[in-house]
Amino acid sequence: MPSYTSPLRDINFVFKDLLGFEKLYAKYPQSKDKMTSEIVEQYLEVASDFCENELLPLNAIGDQQGCKVQNGIVTTPDGFKEAYQKYVELGFPSLTGNEEYGGQGFPSLLWIAISEILTSTNWAWGMYPGLSHGAMSTIESHGTDEQKEKYLTNLISGIWTGTMCLTESHAGSDLGLIRTKAVPNQDGSYSITGEKIFISAGEHDLSENIIHIVLARLPDAPLGTKGISLFIVPKFNLDTDGNIAERNGVVCSALEHKMGIHGNATCVLNFDNAKGFLIGPENRGLNCMFTFMNAARIGTAIQGLAASETAYQGALTYAKERLAMRSISGIKNPDLPADPIIVHAPVRNMLLTQKVFAEGSRALAYYLSTYVDIADLSTDELEQKNAEDKLALLTPIAKAFMTELGVESAKHGMQVFGGHGYISEHGMEQIARDVRISTLYEGTTEIQAVDLLVRKIIGSKGNLLLLLTDEIKNFLNMNQGNNITQPMLSKLEQVVNQWIDLTEDLQNKVTNNLDEVGAAAVDYLYFSGYAVFAYLWAKMAVIAQEKIEQGTKDEFYFAKVSTAQFYFERILPRTLMHAALIQANSDSLYSLSPELFKFD
Repeated sequence: MPSYTSPLRDINFVFKDLLGFEKLYAKYPQSKDKMTSEIVEQYLEVASDFCENELLPLNAIGDQQGCKVQNGIVTTPDGFKEAYQKYVELGFPSLTGNEEYGGQGFPSLLWIAISEILTSTNWAWGMYPGLSHGAMSTIESHGTDEQKEKYLTNLISGIWTGTMCLTESHAGSDLGLIRTKAVPNQDGSYSITGEKIFISAGEHDLSENIIHIVLARLPDAPLGTKGISLFIVPKFNLDTDGNIAERNGVVCSALEHKMGIHGNATCVLNFDNAKGFLIGPENRGLNCMFTFMNAARIGTAIQGLAASETAYQGALTYAKERLAMRSISGIKNPDLPADPIIVHAPVRNMLLTQKVFAEGSRALAYYLSTYVDIADLSTDELEQKNAEDKLALLTPIAKAFMTELGVESAKHGMQVFGGHGYISEHGMEQIARDVRISTLYEGTTEIQAVDLLVRKIIGSKGNLLLLLTDEIKNFLNMNQGNNITQPMLSKLEQVVNQWIDLTEDLQNKVTNNLDEVGAAAVDYLYFSGYAVFAYLWAKMAVIAQEKIEQGTKDEFYFAKVSTAQFYFERILPRTLMHAALIQANSDSLYSLSPELFKFD
């Protein structure tokens, strides 16, 4: 499998130079003493050591062995359980937990950075503790005081883990069709009956209890999404003192046979009069579940970032070592029988594409995470509203765009290896298999695209977009570039103005033909992703160029400016194609009737 080194230099650049994290978090009493360079660097170093030395060696093992189920009991691959115990001992499960229930109270930005490293070294393993964070947030946001007392302490400590149980075989992403039912019991609990599929980490041997967050319908509930309620359903029931008692009526009946992430138990869960407890108001379950779903979507975006980074690292190492042919512009290494393939333009193009995707994704993920924290930490209503609006806009972009880039990066990683990329021992094909799920679960790319354009952009009458484009224009007004950065800033200004124009055109089409809007959604999402990357790459280039002009000799900053130039010259032009497709007439898309879609 490919080697991996935690990209701490670039992580620190994003934290310190791009985000100015110490100044940002010093504004809030809850975080000012926690988010310091010294503390953050210590946590990142410990995480890197654990992930590189404990999780990375288990990655191929998990892929090869997979999980096993017998009589409803799931066992994880060799070493997974021991690694989880070390993870708990290091205190990582409690990192962002509420201090009232034993957590450390760190903002999500630090967890997101650690999550990137964790996912890069062992994606499948990382999903077990990763899902617990969403369960914690959901219970903390919507649970009663009694529920928090009963479940949060053990979830935060990592003694228990969590899942979310949404999907049913007939419903998929259309949650309004779910059939799982919840019948009230005399003791105030509910009997949950139904089947859920695709439940990641739904059953395993890592923790002593699993707390399922389950969507179900009450008797006589309204049809559709307005009739869904949310429930806590533990794997083991608890006695009056909160200790584990008898097994609840939830069992894993099967494990899904998957393309990738073999080390994670993706379960079919059967609920047979399982005891559950209502979270939040009746028939408002989907609203409560969005706390979990939004956290999961940011987590999935991180998975796209991790795929880009690991594919890049593996391809780069190979490209420097692999000798093949001579450069078309002349021999580069006369002492060798052939040149390293990194000298060849097509290979360099793939490597640089991976590099801008990985570093751009990191910038977007961490930038997005600061708004998660501001919405949580700030007591200023206007600042909170601004953060929540930025999250509403950026979350579907990050989830869909970063995962699609991860898929492309994985493809380039295999391609750099040539035929060896198709062989399992090198690990590149595993990255390609694992990352493919990221564009599907937590809402496919196409669902995210419709959510972005219809609900967020048109639903806000363009106001959510203007929040971001105004920020970008303010950045442009405050930065007059030199002969190095000015071409990038000019291209950024052009793409932002085009973004606004395209949005206005689509808003005008709403009253005439909604199909035109639907036809444009996916290309609009891609255009938006490239535009957001342009903003972040411009900011990074300006920062790096300022360091150079101040006299730094650090090659990191020279590489950052050069990589930014590649993005603007060879990646950003992709927006021209997406703009053309957004503006294209949709008649040909809808002219063929469903009956004529057939094979003869």
